[in-house]
Formats: sequence, structure tokens, C-alpha cells
Amino acid sequence: MSDSPQSGSRPAADAGSGLVAWAHVIYGLHALSVLTGIITSVTVVGAFVFGWPSIIAVIINYVKRGEVAGTFLESHFAWQIRTFWFALAWTVVSWVLILTLVGIPLAWALILGVSVWIAYRVIRGWLALAEGKAMPQA
Repeated sequence: MSDSPQSGSRPAADAGSGLVAWAHVIYGLHALSVLTGIITSVTVVGAFVFGWPSIIAVIINYVKRGEVAGTFLESHFAWQIRTFWFALAWTVVSWVLILTLVGIPLAWALILGVSVWIAYRVIRGWLALAEGKAMPQA
């Protein structure tokens, strides 16, 4: 595995199966938020940023973050946390655009784009976790 120093140099075995299970639970909670946004009247971004599953997932990320330091799971926790906070930031930008009235079409395009981006990051991260691979730092 070609991990960068921040993505963890300890072997996967050091991460412990319990911590890998936690990472799976977190991806599952995020996926639940994405599905909620797809099958209900809430947007994917709205369900992801303001839905209980993703909020609980980010809290777990922060609580368990120290335990995964130095393992490949550290990169997954950073990936999950960054996904949440960037989604929130782009949601705020879209709200500002909606307030301008002229930016409403751009805001909806942004919400759609961020929704696809969130789904991509959840799927890509979960697949990499299943393969025991670290996530890139981007």
C-alpha cells in the first residue's frame, strides 16, 4: 500500500477490527443520509448536512479519531470529516446565492453538483475501506 505519512503507516491489523467496523458504520450512516435525500422531498445535501445519521457519523468520527491515528483508517476518518464540512460550506454558499434571487438557478445547480459529489465520496470511500485501502488526502 502506498500510503502517504498522514494516511497512516501502521498496518491495517493495528487498526483493529472494531475500528474498521466503526468506519463501516460511519459510511453506512452517511449512505443513509444520501438515500434519505434521494427518496424523500429533502435534497441529498440537506439530508447529509442536517440529517441525524450524518451528524451522528461526524460526532463518532471526532470521538474515534485519536484511536485511528497512524493507521489507514485515519485517512478514511479525515475523508469523512472533510466531506461533511465541505458539504456544509457549499450549502451556505448556495443559501447566499438563493438570497440574491438572481443566483437561484446557480444555487440549484450547485446543490445538485454537491449532491452528486457527496454520493461519490461516500461510495468511493466505502469501497476503498472494503478493500483495506487508504484514501487520498484530497
